[in-house]
Amino acid sequence: MAATPIKHAGEVIGVEGNKVIVRMSVNSACSGCHAKAVCGVNESKDKIVEVVTLAASEYAVGDSVEVALRQRSMGVTSVMLAYVIPFFVLSLLLYGVSALGGSDEMAALSALAGVGLYYIGLWLVRDRVRNKIEFTITKQTK
Repeated sequence: MAATPIKHAGEVIGVEGNKVIVRMSVNSACSGCHAKAVCGVNESKDKIVEVVTLAASEYAVGDSVEVALRQRSMGVTSVMLAYVIPFFVLSLLLYGVSALGGSDEMAALSALAGVGLYYIGLWLVRDRVRNKIEFTITKQTK
């Protein structure tokens, strides 16, 4: 059974080599989406994504496009990387430092530092993570 992609309309704001940079605006379609509770797109007005495609030269700034993320390829993984793993890092450090006799302040600082280090580590391996994300882009006709 093929996974249904999550789709968002957007506008091309830049083209660099084989990358198309798209600004997506949240619209009313998010209210009916089953993934809205964990999807970062619903949290702000605009999101910017880079879509790698061999057809990047066919897109120009201002083009209306539709960007799709295949759920099977990255939906669960992105939620795990962005929310679940940092939650466990925070919880383990908070309770671990407290259990080892650290003060509440030390536990809180350790937990926050641990989450910060996690996100720095994630940023350092961003190219490996980026290669696993499957975005597709389709030009919209007016």
